[in-house]
Formats: sequence, structure tokens, C-alpha cells
Amino acid sequence: MEWVERLNQSINYIEEHLTDEIDYEQLGRIACCSAYHYQRMFTYMAGVTLAEYIRKRKMSLAAVDLQSGNKRIIEIAEKYGYRSPTAFNRAFQSFHGIAPSSVKDEGVSVKTFSPVVFRIAVKGAAEMNYRMETKEAFRIIGVSAPLDKEIENNFMVVPKMWQEASANGTIQKLAGMMDTQPMGLLGVSVCNDEEQWKYFIAVSSAKTKDTFEEYTVPASTWAIFSGTGTNQSIQELERRIVTEWLPASGYEYANAPDIEVYLNPDPQNAQYEVWIPVAKKKG
Repeated sequence: MEWVERLNQSINYIEEHLTDEIDYEQLGRIACCSAYHYQRMFTYMAGVTLAEYIRKRKMSLAAVDLQSGNKRIIEIAEKYGYRSPTAFNRAFQSFHGIAPSSVKDEGVSVKTFSPVVFRIAVKGAAEMNYRMETKEAFRIIGVSAPLDKEIENNFMVVPKMWQEASANGTIQKLAGMMDTQPMGLLGVSVCNDEEQWKYFIAVSSAKTKDTFEEYTVPASTWAIFSGTGTNQSIQELERRIVTEWLPASGYEYANAPDIEVYLNPDPQNAQYEVWIPVAKKKG
């Protein structure tokens, strides 16, 4: 329950700072993980990205302010962190379906979006195959792209990287340089709170990096889950890990990258592993 309590404490922090700048790293500290892992966990648990959740909460409260007060639209926009009335109007209309100036018109309805409350729900049992491995640091080589600290801004970045790497021969070249464990094509999310976030398409290799970039994955304990299927099925496995396995596991996220290991090249019938860095919960 402590895990769920920490998530609910993070929601309290969001509520207290909806008219301020919300610090994603502070949210991670409250939940005892990185800002990246917090956002992934939040998305899977709440069914909406953190950024979208915050926008909806702000627009819900902004409608109440406009209905009940005498402040101008520009004042409400500034209250909720919008630097221009145009951006505020766009966000408000996207959520409510009407312009802010129409809120007080007779017969007009607006939407409400309440704060989430996290609870552990017991669902029907479904198997997940996993193993625990403690590994020394290992070297990867590949190509990388910077990631935004707001993970919803990266939804197009990673698929585009894979498309380009497949089309320009990068994947085939990397596959020929793979010579150490884990033996597979790797998708590595290096997203800690100390450095620029990056996503790597890479392999584990001791060979000369040639034109590729290299990175050393730190030593860690990994919960390794295996699966088969498509890109959609790996996302479903990751959701289940966060919402079903992690809360009851006795573990929490460790400060190391998330890794996807693709064991065969068929994107429609893939065999893969999801590596989650974990540490025993303290106390």
C-alpha cells in the first residue's frame, strides 16, 4: 500500500501546484523514482499522460473560475500558466468544446475532470513470465536521439527512429556487430534525472564502435519479462508490469535504463523481453 500512498501524495502535490510550475522531478522524488519512470507509471495507472492530466485539471478549474468570478479571461489564463490568451483559448476549447467567452451564456454546459485516486485492484489472474537477473555494467553501441522531459512529446520520436534505422541499413549493420549478452536488438531509454534523456537503438558489443555512439548500461538488478506479438503487445506487457506486478512485487524502480530486447526481426511476430531496473523497497 505504501507504493499507492506515494502515488496519491504525488497527486496532492499536483493539486497544490496547479497554478504554479509543476516539477516533474519532484513528483518522481515523492514516488521514489525518476521523473521518467513516474510519467510512465502515471500513464499506465491513470490511462492518460501526466501532461494531459494536468491540462484537464487546469481547464476544469478554469471553467469554475470563469463561471463564478469576475476575472477577465486573460487573468484566468495567467493564473493557470498560459502566457497568451490564444493558447489558453485553444486548450479550453479542446477540453470543453466551447470558447472561454461563452462559459456564462445561458444553457451552456462545461466538463469537469476530478483528481485521480490510485487504488490497488485485484483482477483475474493472467500469467506473466519473468526472471530476476543481477548484471554487471555492459557496453552498447548504436544510434541515439534526445528525448523531451515530457514523455508525450516523444510518442513520434521513437517510432520514426526505428523506421529510419530499418530503411537506411542501421539495424542490419548493428545486428552484425552484436557479440555480447543480451543478444538481441535493444531499445534503451536512458532517462535519469542527472543528464539529457536519450533513446538508443543499439546492440551489446565489444567491437569498435565505428560510426556509432557508445553507452555503458550501469550494473543493476533487472526484472525481465518475456513476450511475443507486435509493438502493441509489448506496450500491453509494459502496462501490466506497472499496474499488476510492480505494486505487489516488493520492488521499486531503480536508477537505470529501461530496456526492450528484440530477439527476432519480425515486427508482426516478435519475440521480446522487457527489462525493468528494480531495487528492493526500503524499510
